[in-house]
Amino acid sequence: MSQRMHGGEAVPRRKSAVGLAVLSSLALTIGVTGTAAAAPAQHESRGHANYVALGDSYTSGPLIPRQVDADCARSDHNYPSITADERHVDLFTDVSCGGATTAQMWQAQGSNGPQLDAVRHDTDLVTLQIGGNDIGFGSIIATCAGLSATDLAGNPCERHYRADGYDQLSLKILQTAPKVARVLRAVHAKAPHARVIVVGYPDLLPDDGTGCYPTVPFAAKDFPYLRDTEKRLNLMLRTVALLNRAEYVDTYKATVGHDMCKAPADRWIEPLSPASPAAPAHPNAKGMQAMAQALVQTLKRGGGHR
Repeated sequence: MSQRMHGGEAVPRRKSAVGLAVLSSLALTIGVTGTAAAAPAQHESRGHANYVALGDSYTSGPLIPRQVDADCARSDHNYPSITADERHVDLFTDVSCGGATTAQMWQAQGSNGPQLDAVRHDTDLVTLQIGGNDIGFGSIIATCAGLSATDLAGNPCERHYRADGYDQLSLKILQTAPKVARVLRAVHAKAPHARVIVVGYPDLLPDDGTGCYPTVPFAAKDFPYLRDTEKRLNLMLRTVALLNRAEYVDTYKATVGHDMCKAPADRWIEPLSPASPAAPAHPNAKGMQAMAQALVQTLKRGGGHR
């Protein structure tokens, strides 16, 4: 009998090319060994018996019905749940939790135990989406929204984060890389035969760099800055996956054109005042469906770098 696990409690299962300079910089930052840089094992495109989902609120799906864990704001219509249904997983354990950082892979978060505790020797599929809170997604949004009124046509947020002569957000992304790498090494150690997939973040802002104040209250020239910051985060995640025997799912490309500046009927990411059940600046149910399809397509293709 197939089962679904949310935070350890069983319930019935409902169903751009990477630049050499960037690679070199990240490799030095991460401290990759020859083993860690080896290619991931090849996997047949088959069903998985034991799937564990790790991640933050972009995985858990806050406010999306039906919420099954109030402490972690976890929905049973998030992309791991949709994927588990479509792939007919026998045992599905979702320990993703809103607000999680890489530290919560080893540390309890309220009633949610250390997320890595869910990974077992017989786990054969692990997805990981983490890093956004390590660089401070929430504080970045609050800071940029707060500064926008000082120069609506300019880039006050970018100037703030570059005030010391370097981009603080780029540095935070580089500092997060070894943390994500450590998580991946721990997953491989606990589940040596698992297919491990890093899931990137969806497209939050217009990919063409245009703005939509006041729907999203950022200054005009901060939109491309914040877009590029998210792209750098995703590039880091893709690179760390490559260097640590994991695959990568690009949910950014899958959601372009459905960012939080779009009309309610067209957007898959809700703005700071959501019109659909979802947290601000997070995927709604349509966004979760799109992310799930990107993951399912990767699973269908079998193992290897994506």
